[in-house]
Amino acid sequence: FSIVASAYDVEVDGIYYNLVPNGNVAEVTKGDNKYEGDITIPSSIKVNDTEYSVTSVGNSAFEDCISLTLITIPNSVTSIGGNAFEGCKGLKSLIIPNSVTNIGPSAFEGCTGLKSISLPMGIEKLGAASFKGSGLRAITFPKSLYWIGDELLSQCGELTNVTIPENIDRMPNKMFEGCTGLKKVTLHEQLEAIGDRAFFGCSNFD
Repeated sequence: FSIVASAYDVEVDGIYYNLVPNGNVAEVTKGDNKYEGDITIPSSIKVNDTEYSVTSVGNSAFEDCISLTLITIPNSVTSIGGNAFEGCKGLKSLIIPNSVTNIGPSAFEGCTGLKSISLPMGIEKLGAASFKGSGLRAITFPKSLYWIGDELLSQCGELTNVTIPENIDRMPNKMFEGCTGLKKVTLHEQLEAIGDRAFFGCSNFD
């Protein structure tokens, strides 16, 4: 007989999860089929009469799901993993709750259909290249943010106006590299350093 290894622990209503039994915690992950259309992640799931709280969107969970159009994330989720939505070109709308404090590297890289995003008020960290090559035209950083990774918004050709939050004391390398539509970046007096190639290729400043 043959054994087929599965990359996930359980599927509930078309969403795949890995389970952490000791903490009764579930993480959204990728599965046998790619996600498509509008997806609403529940705050909890029940498996074999045990309830699991959905606390994270795992690494690469929705990667290259090009037919995914909308994702709603519940208040139980505190983190979005690296590459979680990378390459989701059809993603047009995204609801991230205030419970999320960390977004991993390349989480939304290449999401060309994503024109705007509202970051939660409690966000603390944005990983490298989180929004690289996305279709963002505008982004507002909350005051809770204190760390951003390299290439955060590089190659975002439709981005026009950005304000750097006061808690960020250093602009990372290649922050806006290749943002050809960028016209204005508002800095603050506490900013101590600007990384290498932060504005390389930004040819449209006013």
